[in-house]
Amino acid sequence: MTTLPTRASLDAARVRADSIRRQQIAWQEELDWRCYRLYGLLAADTDYEYPNPPEINLGERAFEIVLARRIAAGEEETTWFTRHGSTPITAIPDHWPAGYRQVVEARIALIESDKYIGLIERPEYKRRWAATPWVEQEQTALKGWLLDRLETPSYWPDPVALTSTSRLADRARRDPEFMQVAEIYAGRPDFDPSALVAALVAAESVPFLPVLRYTEPGLRKREQWESTWDLQRREDAGEQVGEIPVPPKYKSTDFVKPDCWRLRGGLDVPKERWVSYPGAERGADGSLVIAWAGWNHLQQATALAAYYLDMKEGEGWEPARLQPLLAGLLELIPWLKQWHNDYDAEHATRMGDYFAGFLADEARSLGLTRDDLRAWKPAAITTRRGRRKTG
Repeated sequence: MTTLPTRASLDAARVRADSIRRQQIAWQEELDWRCYRLYGLLAADTDYEYPNPPEINLGERAFEIVLARRIAAGEEETTWFTRHGSTPITAIPDHWPAGYRQVVEARIALIESDKYIGLIERPEYKRRWAATPWVEQEQTALKGWLLDRLETPSYWPDPVALTSTSRLADRARRDPEFMQVAEIYAGRPDFDPSALVAALVAAESVPFLPVLRYTEPGLRKREQWESTWDLQRREDAGEQVGEIPVPPKYKSTDFVKPDCWRLRGGLDVPKERWVSYPGAERGADGSLVIAWAGWNHLQQATALAAYYLDMKEGEGWEPARLQPLLAGLLELIPWLKQWHNDYDAEHATRMGDYFAGFLADEARSLGLTRDDLRAWKPAAITTRRGRRKTG
């Protein structure tokens, strides 16, 4: 059983990590000076190594002490210490063992007297020990834990159904482990679970319709990809289609939001955790409607069709609000026919054909055609500029 993090355990881990890093810095120094001897840069009868070095901080290596002394004397200018968040020192630390102090003093003397050692014991050739700050690492780890938790089966029980970030947050409130980790992540005990879950999900979700994902150039590329997929399906069915063109890669400017680009990349490979349905919010809820991205196309279609019927019959939505939901179902039909169109004994039909028929019937009942569904676009958001006030 995995132990949940606490503030105390994370602080202890930080102390341990800092200690290990200081040990690594010390042993890297020993490796450097061993290599100098192996390559014949040091006299055979000299000893510039220490068998069990103490932990040392960044900024305390021999070359850094030499560099700090030169800066103090006005002989050199550098941003080495500020860039790496280290403190320059000009004196060898008193708390080091006497033997190690002697070794470092000998290294400093050689750096200042030997042109070859002085050349390579320079910032340009030394390990920088650059690392992501601990606070960022901690936040990333906690965020990853929370996101993983929100994907667990207890948050997405059968049968599959669309939900909202508000309802997901309600489940989170009843999950003491989630709340414990979330409090550490938020940095305060009085955090708002609804706001936290909404923010986590929004950054890891991608809208269900292409028109909500791509800019105009991106939509044109999407059409090329869909054409390629269609040719591949026809070829798989035994048709001679000739050479299939390779569609172009996407760029960051092809996506409406940076998060979509981060989650999809140049080949538009889905790596999101959730599918979002902007504009499909319930009146009483108002939070973003989502599906788990781990569902297959049949599960997504089943959940979306059920939600559509609920909004149509239970909420009394008008055709204009229902249209994008059917447009989303239309996007799934080719994949349903490709992967889920074998005869389903449980439902006594082929599910790809079933949903194609369902879509046709529902679109007809709303007075819509497939072209109408494909042409759907969100209403433009207009903003009115206020007049400049005059004194």
